[in-house]
Amino acid sequence: MGNRLTKIYTRTGDDGTTGLGDGTRVAKDDPRVEAYGAVDELNSVIGVVLAIPGLPQAVKDCLMQSQHELFDLGGELCIPGHQIISAEHVLRLERMLDGFNEGLPALKDFILPGGGPAAAACHVARTVARRAERRVWTLAKSAGTAAVNAEAAKYLNRLSDLLFVIARVLARHESGQEVLWRHERKR
Repeated sequence: MGNRLTKIYTRTGDDGTTGLGDGTRVAKDDPRVEAYGAVDELNSVIGVVLAIPGLPQAVKDCLMQSQHELFDLGGELCIPGHQIISAEHVLRLERMLDGFNEGLPALKDFILPGGGPAAAACHVARTVARRAERRVWTLAKSAGTAAVNAEAAKYLNRLSDLLFVIARVLARHESGQEVLWRHERKR
């Protein structure tokens, strides 16, 4: 492990800048900082889901592995030119998604976030994953697509889909059903 932090505050960010993993100083609202910050937030929200008692073991295992990969992705994003997330990471998410989705009924209606505490928290994680993906695309537009690993955006896209499916699984696990959107048409 690299340097151990013996002191948490450094005061170096008091001027509105922060250090990237390569030592470069950038504004705290730089698109790169926004991207890895959104990934960090996503990781934290997944931690909230994991803190809810009674989750199925397969869900816990999947989310815990995703947390480790998100930590890697955050590290990748904070070091320009660094790549950790690969096509294999995306394929793993697709396999997990297919496995969780296999036992669910086909979608015929939109689903509202809810269905129980874990399902609702998983829906929050899904929306944060979408925001993180948007921030990665913003970074790609500002820094150039070559400056961002294409697999990073794909990973976040698949993870948000996986979190949606896991939220469906958890709603059934917690309350036996999902909350369906009722569209009231005006005639």
